[in-house]
Amino acid sequence: MSARPGHPGRDGTECPQEAAEAAPERLGRLQRLSRAAISAAALEGLTAHETSLATGFDRSAIQPRISELRRKGMVIASGQRRLNPSGKSATAWIASEYADALSHVLVR
Repeated sequence: MSARPGHPGRDGTECPQEAAEAAPERLGRLQRLSRAAISAAALEGLTAHETSLATGFDRSAIQPRISELRRKGMVIASGQRRLNPSGKSATAWIASEYADALSHVLVR
């Protein structure tokens, strides 16, 4: 691909950065599984521990995937916290498509 103005690359974009921005979001396997589990929980959301149980993968493999999904804007903190088996309080995450519904629930 060409990064020179006026000389688009194969996909018609002006530079590699534009091509990256135009590309659909790509997710790894554990990211996809984590997001699907969190999305399925709707407004209840899931903690990292609960997501690990739902996906069958260790929490140490799932927690970083949730952080990556958060940075991508695909999951958000629900405002709920629940205790993990260790007794620590953990954030419940929801899929970003539930953000509007969450704001309506919190307003009531």
